[in-house]
Amino acid sequence: MSLERIYLDSNATTRPAPEVVEAVARALRECWANPSSVHRSGGEAKRAVELARESVARLVGCQDREIVLTSGGTEGANLAIRGTLEHCSRSTPVRRVLVTTRFEHSAVRELAQRIEHRGGEVVWLAQDVARPGTPDLGALEELLSHRADEIALVSLMWANNETGAITDIARAGSICREAGVRFHTDATQWVGRMPTDLAALQVDLASFAAHKFHGPKGAGALYVRRTVRLEPQSIGGPQERDRRGGTENVPAIAGMGVAAELARAWLASDGMTVAAARRDGFERKVVAATAGLAHGANMPRLWNTTNIGFARLEAEAILLLLSERGIDASAGAACSSGSLDPSPVLLAMGVAPELAHGSIRFSLSRETTDAEIEEAARRVISVIARLRESTSAAVS
Repeated sequence: MSLERIYLDSNATTRPAPEVVEAVARALRECWANPSSVHRSGGEAKRAVELARESVARLVGCQDREIVLTSGGTEGANLAIRGTLEHCSRSTPVRRVLVTTRFEHSAVRELAQRIEHRGGEVVWLAQDVARPGTPDLGALEELLSHRADEIALVSLMWANNETGAITDIARAGSICREAGVRFHTDATQWVGRMPTDLAALQVDLASFAAHKFHGPKGAGALYVRRTVRLEPQSIGGPQERDRRGGTENVPAIAGMGVAAELARAWLASDGMTVAAARRDGFERKVVAATAGLAHGANMPRLWNTTNIGFARLEAEAILLLLSERGIDASAGAACSSGSLDPSPVLLAMGVAPELAHGSIRFSLSRETTDAEIEEAARRVISVIARLRESTSAAVS
């Protein structure tokens, strides 16, 4: 008899809510026309898009017109960074520098590396020694005090996808605004999981994706403050106020709108407190029974994420046996989970390679139950014990 599967990989993606599935299916049936068409059917599709945009704007606390609909977090981050650098090259050529960190998601980190390899200048901020996995904002302030006129954009992740570590985005935004430098945050792991009010922050650009908060894949958004100008990266149509050409993915956008409303309702409840207690209980049990190390456990983290390192074990072996035992987890970002190399994020945080090699990310969703967490802890402890026994036997 197969074990009931327990899904603990919600930072990779979440299961679409039933209401979202229905909204997508309804849009496929009824709103299949092109939203740019002037006839009635096109108008109905356009209305579905705009209603979803309103829901997304309410979720993040901004005006409807400040939401640019995209295919997801990666496209949004690329539009923010490339769009800013190209705009600055036209309007303010002296501003050419990108500032970011080595513990960003690959959508930002690898783009920055490509820019660097092609001759662009990237300043990699060091981490805050008191808050591993987050940038040293004092160093950012010092950098901007000397080079603000050269910097096109600062891009910092709001919540880390591998460890859940939270950056003080309010402070980072204030530092950038005071220096007159544009600021982008990759909010993909934050939006829909934590209360968000972009209008109250000094954030110019924020990218995120629907499938992280029980919406469909293929839909996301980039918040663009009213005064910000970007060079479009998808050329070929006037959609999204000429900022992102291409016929809109109406079913996915409609699903994202419903997911945004569901997330707002959940955030207004005590859901985060209850879910954080589940994560903490799971982490305590696993760490105590396995002598594992929870990365960043003593600092602000997302309520749903724990990343535990198991010394002298390999993540690939752990994940294969966990999957066999019905546990879905990951070794860092899903985008790079096929790699046998240790997580670049953990290495950038100063985690020793031998521990990074055996680090597993467990990420809950708002659907995760107490019973699932209890059973998951039991299975994880059993898997680690079995692998350690095998390792010891092989060595001896």
